[in-house]
Amino acid sequence: MSVVVSVEDVGVCRKQVKIEVPGPAVEAEANRVAQEYRKNASLPGFRKGKVPLAVVQKRFGDEIRKEVIDRLVPRYWHQAQAESGLEPLLTPSVEQVDYEGGSSLTFDAIVEVRPEIELGDIESFDLPEKDDQPTDEEIENSLEDLRRNVAEWQDADRAVARGDQVVGKITLEEGGEEGESDEPTPVSFEVGDPKVWEELTIAVTGQGAGTETEFSRQEGEDGATRKYRIEIDKVRERDLPEVDDEFAAKVGEFENVAALRAGITERLAHNKAHESRRKREQIVLEQLRERHPLQLPEGVVDRETENILRSYAEDMARHGMDPEKAEVDWQGLFQQTRPQGEKEVHSRLLLDAVVEKLEVEVSESEFEASLAALARAQGKTAPAVRQALDRAGRLGELRLQLARDKALRRLTGDELKPTEAVTSAEAAPDESE
Repeated sequence: MSVVVSVEDVGVCRKQVKIEVPGPAVEAEANRVAQEYRKNASLPGFRKGKVPLAVVQKRFGDEIRKEVIDRLVPRYWHQAQAESGLEPLLTPSVEQVDYEGGSSLTFDAIVEVRPEIELGDIESFDLPEKDDQPTDEEIENSLEDLRRNVAEWQDADRAVARGDQVVGKITLEEGGEEGESDEPTPVSFEVGDPKVWEELTIAVTGQGAGTETEFSRQEGEDGATRKYRIEIDKVRERDLPEVDDEFAAKVGEFENVAALRAGITERLAHNKAHESRRKREQIVLEQLRERHPLQLPEGVVDRETENILRSYAEDMARHGMDPEKAEVDWQGLFQQTRPQGEKEVHSRLLLDAVVEKLEVEVSESEFEASLAALARAQGKTAPAVRQALDRAGRLGELRLQLARDKALRRLTGDELKPTEAVTSAEAAPDESE
């Protein structure tokens, strides 16, 4: 007996499924729930478990009704989904539940579904050439960065220049808030470092040890001007080591300079190949979206936007900021972020269509390799990651994402290597979640 009464379009990529649970099934479930309540019921004048059923049904009528609905709605939604052949993108929202007891139960399930997609050209894309070979300049710059990283600071008897280290004291002279300290604060910084105020960098450049200078900068939401004084005690410069075999062993346990250069070249090549592939994939997705405009399921776009903002809030928390106390206009940020959510959903829907058209499949070995990669990234075992995914109902989601990755690689011409597991850290929740 079918439980689906009707299926109607109620919006863009949205359907309303009216479902009726047969009366006998409702009655049986209601009796079952009432009997369970009776076993545990303890009312004045009756022994526990001996309260008449009619009394239980009257005393706990609202609770029994809710329990019956909570049990039957998901059960019969799954049956209705199988009958209708719908593949909802989100958990359905349940509306218009009609059940007063002693009769059939009806409810509406509102679901977001995929738009109909008719793929056009998915073969010819205007892509940049693959770029995975580092230039001599890039190799030399990387080598120079290594020298700077291991260099020791030594005093310099000259004026300050970018790249030097300044040791001194900074004092707030004017513009401080009430109670704010105006005592000198010891500082040590590299001139020109992006984390250093540019006004401070400009102020100390050209100065020498034993001198002091002043500078001003605008701070805060109101752009108030503050005036500072910086006293320079020491000017230091890096003592860059020679590029020799001893240096090669120090920075990476390389046998000699030739091995060090080979290691740098390999690392740069890997990074450039990754960046080149990422750029080519983004271009393919942009061109796919341009060729296949879609009306997107609004609920799915909202959820994707919320996920982006959630990641942003989690990143704030990792950096020691409380998202709830931060002065962030979350509603405004939601509206600003929504176009990004639309792009993500648009791309996924198109890739799913490509997966189906190209009959892309994920082998068990590829799936296991992905689980292993996720496990390494999270510092856990593969079985633990699998269990966490299974518990969250996301094993299928991971497999689908792998299929999308394979399809995208096929479109860019960057085929997935057998040993290369394409995974997303967000695809697997921590076990604590």
